[in-house]
Amino acid sequence: MLSTLKKYYPVRKVFFFLGEGALIFIVINGIYLLFSGFDIFYIDFIHNAACAISTTLVFQLTLYFYDLYDMRKIHSFMDTSFRMLQAFGVGCIILAALYFSFPQLSISSVIFFISAAAIFLVLTAWRTAYCLILRKRLFAHPLLIIGTGKIAAQITEEVEDNQDSGFKITGFIGNSAPLCNPGKAQLFPLNTPLIDACAHTKTNRIVVALDDRRGTMPIESLLECKLQGISIDDGISFFEAVSGKILVENVNPAWLIFSNGFQTGRFSYIIKRVLDIFLSIFLLILSLPLLLLTALLIKIESPGPIFYLQERVGEREEIFKVIKFRSMRQDAEKDGAVWAMKDDNRVTRIGELIRKIRIDEIPQMWNVLKGEMSFVGPRPERPVFVEKLNKAIPYYSLRHSVKPGISGWAQICYPYGASEEDALRKLEYDLYYIKNQSIFIDMLIIFRTVKTVLFQKGSR
Repeated sequence: MLSTLKKYYPVRKVFFFLGEGALIFIVINGIYLLFSGFDIFYIDFIHNAACAISTTLVFQLTLYFYDLYDMRKIHSFMDTSFRMLQAFGVGCIILAALYFSFPQLSISSVIFFISAAAIFLVLTAWRTAYCLILRKRLFAHPLLIIGTGKIAAQITEEVEDNQDSGFKITGFIGNSAPLCNPGKAQLFPLNTPLIDACAHTKTNRIVVALDDRRGTMPIESLLECKLQGISIDDGISFFEAVSGKILVENVNPAWLIFSNGFQTGRFSYIIKRVLDIFLSIFLLILSLPLLLLTALLIKIESPGPIFYLQERVGEREEIFKVIKFRSMRQDAEKDGAVWAMKDDNRVTRIGELIRKIRIDEIPQMWNVLKGEMSFVGPRPERPVFVEKLNKAIPYYSLRHSVKPGISGWAQICYPYGASEEDALRKLEYDLYYIKNQSIFIDMLIIFRTVKTVLFQKGSR
């Protein structure tokens, strides 16, 4: 569990999150202490700590939902400040409801609003310092990349675009200029002793990112570095670790066969199935009034069935019928199957609304209950498209080795797309999920899906 947590949330991110939580907690208790006149004998530490913890959790939750813990891109001071104010405003509403329900956790109005103002100022300073560290790439691990071709370029773009990657590229080994160079990285000829290149760039980590390794792998030099304690990473595996996806076009069958992952234990499979059953029953019962109202509105607006049954390809390429609320006109596919489009004129007014807030997906919980789908997994595609994509995209059939899901890693990481190119990009994320699937990543996907639904991202 700890290794999985570290994989998705490296130490620097955990430090930033916990450090911010500690600051909120300290500020609230500091204000309590200030108003007590620093008379520690009359302070109820347990009560104050409980109030501070609940406030801290709510504020950090709202900061998360406003993407303020996504530091891949450094936003402007004004944009960050505005989103922080929005998050704090929503946090205050949630806390008001919490204090009403649990008065024992409430904080006096004066202390609360002074604390909120102080927290905003402290977090602004904390985030400004952290963003400065990210911009300057301070404390980032230096990398030496062997290769200057496509794989090296994709790794470079991922590291440079993600300012919170924790890495910086200091050098390339190759006989031609790199396709992508961050600017300050040095270029060394392929015959350069790696131990010397590492010493020159002060690097203790090498990434082997050769497009073609035949006759170009500096085996002896790599072994020498390995014996000197320098870390050696395969380029495909390193890209997977920093990006959360797999370079499908560059992966060979041997890498898939010998790499870790692509295994699900019997115990994990049973746990996931039990959770699917209980969650689908609970959520179907909970959403029953909403389901009835949606069904009525669909029936009133346009003629045709309430539900839309469509063939999809499931686990082991078995065909099943997915059930959704009908969001298009009844004759939407009179000319044959087509990809969904932006601003699709086939979508009804009610259909547009239920797509935006994902109500049309709720009936799929029946598919989950039947065992045809899971809550988390690659989205099931239609047979007519699968046939084309199997021919056009390498390893596309691998996504059918697990149950399809209502939501998935590709859905929360990649914007909505409806083309072969989008299918390839989403497959990179789907294969990553299949390779690394666990209960932890399923919980992570569900949590992020909630945020996606609340902020209406990616629906069409």
